[in-house]
Order: sequence, then structure tokens, then C-alpha cells
Amino acid sequence: MYADIRDKLFELSEPKYQRFVSGLLPNVENIIGVRLTELRKIAKQIAKNDWRLYLETCPTDYFEELMLKGMVIGYCKTDVEELLSYISNFVTRIDNWSICDSFCSGLKFTKKNRKRVWEFLNNYFNSKSEFEVRFAVVMLINYYIDEEYIEKVLGILDSIDNEGYYARMAIAWAVSKCFTEFPNDTMEYLKNNKLDDFTYRKSLQKIIESNRIDEKTKMKIKELRIR
Repeated sequence: MYADIRDKLFELSEPKYQRFVSGLLPNVENIIGVRLTELRKIAKQIAKNDWRLYLETCPTDYFEELMLKGMVIGYCKTDVEELLSYISNFVTRIDNWSICDSFCSGLKFTKKNRKRVWEFLNNYFNSKSEFEVRFAVVMLINYYIDEEYIEKVLGILDSIDNEGYYARMAIAWAVSKCFTEFPNDTMEYLKNNKLDDFTYRKSLQKIIESNRIDEKTKMKIKELRIR
């Protein structure tokens, strides 16, 4: 039923787009060059049929095949525990920021199951894997930066100990998002935190670069660079 999906992906390949994506992901060499909009169309169709068979048998040799599998998980309709089982297996395959971030953005079932997914995410914050940590942090960015969870989110970000570049960049991104939504809470956090110097500086940089932060506040953030 799904044997022709790879052929379809190569039909949709755009050489110019392939070069563009390859430039964003210099360590990924298996990119076909299919736009995300096209992948989502295919994923939605798969999710309407025997998606379990697809998830169990689909090849993931190419970047787009793995991306497509992640999208299908996001679109399929089933109970929370089955979804978390598929997610758990998929997370072990993540090896770049693009797959990670797109996968997280598709897991919209989290909005109605935040308590259970929060418990699930706690398995990853202390992982030694760079992309397992990034997955968990990007999930926080997408679904947990609100009044109910802000204190917990800042506490989690402060507790993570992972030297991976993409993990630390995700933490900096998360801190900047927290500041955008909850400037007072996050300002207090920035004055007293355990972030390593790289992540701390990147957090400040991302806040300063935000179009949603006024110049007066940016000046205060710049003053925090020295600690």
C-alpha cells in the first residue's frame, strides 16, 4: 500500500530546495528536497488509512521519510498511551534540529493531555542524548509556556545538564520565549540561574533580537551580560 511513497517523494523533489535545506543541515546528507507542505499532504492521507502498518514498516533511509513518519504520528487518532509509545520510539531516531522541531510542532494532542505528556517529558530532560533533550525542551516551548507551567518550565531549564550544541540552543530559545510571555518571572530567573555561560549568553542574545521586546528592556538585558 505504501511501497510507492518513496517514488512519490522523488517525484516531488526540487533540486534548488534540496540545496537550500542541505545548507541549513550541513551534517545531513540524505535529503531528497521535498517541501514540508507536500510532506504534510502525504502524511494526512496516510493517517486516514492503515497508519499502524505504515509506522511499523515504512523505510526511513532518507530525511524526508523520517520527517514523514514523525508527521504521521502527529496526525493519527488513537489513545494517549499508544501515541506516547510511538513518540518514544521516534525520539530515539531524531538526529537533527529540523526533524526534532517539526515533530514537536505536530504533536498537538498535547494541548488536551498536558499533565500526562509532562510526566512523559520528564524522562528526557536529564538524558545524555543531545536531541532527546532538545525534543523535550522544544515541547515545552510549544505547549507549556503559560501561567500554569512557567515556574516549572524555568525550574526544568535550570536543571538540565547537557553539553550538546542543539540542546543548549533549545534551552536559550526556551528562555527567550519565557521572557517574551512572562518578562518579570524570567528577569528574576536571569538574575539567579545555573545556566552555563554559553547558554546564558545565547538566551540574552535571543531576547535582545526579539521584535517583541522594547528598547528599554533590551538595555536592561544587555546589562545582564556581565555576571
